[in-house]
Amino acid sequence: MKQHSQIHEDKISRQSPDGVPDPTMSDTTPKIAVALLDGGGDKPYTFGLATELISQGATLDLIGNDALDLPEFRNQRGVKFFNLRGDQRTDASFLRKVFRVSMYYIRLIRYAATAKPTLFHILWNNKFESLDRTFLMLYYRLLGKRVVLTAHNVNAARRDSQDTFLNRLTLRIQYRLANHIFVHTEKMKLELAKAFGVQGTPITVIPFGINNAVPNTDITPVEARKRLGIQDDKKVILFFGRIAPYKGIEFLITAFQQVLARHDDYRLVIAGRPEKYCETYWSSIQEQIRENVQRGRILLRAEFIPDEETELYFKAADALVLPYKDIFQSGVLFLGYSFGLPVIAADVGSLKDEIVEGKTGFAFQREDPTDLAKALERYFASDLFANLASRRQEISEYARERHSWELVGQMTMDVYAGLLRVPSPRQLSYREAPESSVDMKSPSRTRQCQS
Repeated sequence: MKQHSQIHEDKISRQSPDGVPDPTMSDTTPKIAVALLDGGGDKPYTFGLATELISQGATLDLIGNDALDLPEFRNQRGVKFFNLRGDQRTDASFLRKVFRVSMYYIRLIRYAATAKPTLFHILWNNKFESLDRTFLMLYYRLLGKRVVLTAHNVNAARRDSQDTFLNRLTLRIQYRLANHIFVHTEKMKLELAKAFGVQGTPITVIPFGINNAVPNTDITPVEARKRLGIQDDKKVILFFGRIAPYKGIEFLITAFQQVLARHDDYRLVIAGRPEKYCETYWSSIQEQIRENVQRGRILLRAEFIPDEETELYFKAADALVLPYKDIFQSGVLFLGYSFGLPVIAADVGSLKDEIVEGKTGFAFQREDPTDLAKALERYFASDLFANLASRRQEISEYARERHSWELVGQMTMDVYAGLLRVPSPRQLSYREAPESSVDMKSPSRTRQCQS
């Protein structure tokens, strides 16, 4: 995978190689201008979507913080970066946090009043979600803006066991005020209708773009294991990402203890920062793993993992495990696929739909550590693991063709064009997307994978 600047240069070169305008895009083609609002929820998603929209001819006002102040967005044609949020360090004093949040909302309100784009696309809400869902949505609509909302989670508070009447009410208001909603699975679309009565608002199911923001250098799996202090002959299982009760890590730990009793060469890596709201839960997890951490069977990195270190964990691992109890879709799954790492996931939400059994990973019954232990043993006895070195490339290509940012960008631009009532520069629906050359589900491809 290429570094950030290389990705951007390649995308721009498709639009205007050597500074020569793309002949398919004339000066008379209506420009699609949009304000892309990132509340700090997912930098890789914002990076992937923004760079792709720029490459497809959109002009962007990108609203973000220091984390998005990247070379790809500085002094580049077609994008204006507004760093309204600034520094978001968690170790700041309480008064400093109050000041910067207050200033952010003041700047955002001022920006919206003078913004040239009439289309606002909200990727993530800000700190005070109830305010964003009600006051800001009403404010944008009163200004005459058309509002597109990407609902990465239909109701994250319910998933986190923190749901309230106020949370559901403000969600319902935001969903009703949006002109168009993007979701990542059909189940999410159904949930919007069932739980929030979203009927009249158009909803588009859009793929979750494959992660292209995390560096992927020439570091080999052997070098990655060396840097992390893991022996080459161990079978390495990875849990990656923020730690919260809905992630079900306790089931993974129990399953790991079961297989460890039968196979002493298994190792578990836990890399991610525990959520602040689940101190009691995290304390119980620490007690559960204490002995195996001390004996070197579990490698624990209970902290935020910087982008530049992420590849070490995915290259050192033999499998990524998602033991989630409640989720619709996971960006971690596609991050794993971007490194060609097989995924062993609970059958929850749409995770199983993204797995080709025995080709890209395995599924197991959620909240069932015994079935997870069996899935782990099944994987390490499979041809997929035996030929992992060659299969990594297949998995990566399989995911990229089905979750490419080009496809996401085309679908997004079509929605933008419809709302702005201008012709779309790219007319390609999801159904019309070209068939993948890495069809792991077709009989011919299955025979090739087994050979």
